Amino acid sequence: MFIKKIFENKVDDSVHKQFQKFSKGEFKNRAMIKASNSKGKFSIYTSYEYANGFVKMLAEKLGNEKTHVSGAIITTTDLTGKLNFKDKKQFMGIKQYIMDSEMTGNEILDIYNKFPLAFLGLSFKAKDNELKTKAKAPKSAKPSPKGEAAPKIDFCKLITRDKELLKNILFDISLDFKKVEITHTFLITDLVLPKDEKDFAKIRELAKRKGKIIRKITIDGKEIVKEKEFEA
Repeated sequence: MFIKKIFENKVDDSVHKQFQKFSKGEFKNRAMIKASNSKGKFSIYTSYEYANGFVKMLAEKLGNEKTHVSGAIITTTDLTGKLNFKDKKQFMGIKQYIMDSEMTGNEILDIYNKFPLAFLGLSFKAKDNELKTKAKAPKSAKPSPKGEAAPKIDFCKLITRDKELLKNILFDISLDFKKVEITHTFLITDLVLPKDEKDFAKIRELAKRKGKIIRKITIDGKEIVKEKEFEA
């Protein structure tokens, strides 16, 4: 997961893609998590930023096994002839490919790898894990206005007992909690432009965001705040 990678100094291209849409500014209530633990069964609710990562993790667990996949793949790219979809909707250049079929984990991973800029609003089960994601496009990133109300944390829902999966999400806390809520503030202070690049499209694609992440964790009523500088 991209937040874990930032805090562990393992920034890669998947982390960079999470920040491509951001300008300079302060962005509150990002990459939000709300989780509960009932005798080792975890219910994880998150904002949209985790959707593609969840799809990848569960598809890897599934491997060659099949599962029923529903939801939508959302992108500005025309995937006709490249994707087996049930229906297609389009509005203002945004294409929504409706999915409703049996797929193996490796077939899901193939979609993840082939279309890295697409949003995967998919729902499916993988062994004892279940993912439900809203099949709609996430909102664009805008600086936070004063007095902004915190959004509901309900875009993705993951039910799992798998502690390996959990440690990718709740990487810096003990898993013996009853309830936990995590929010992040992204402070983007600089745009680092690629050197010697003249193509404006490439500049937009390759420009890195530099700043700080403030991670606020509330575990069973106790609050912890962590900060991490980053460039991605």
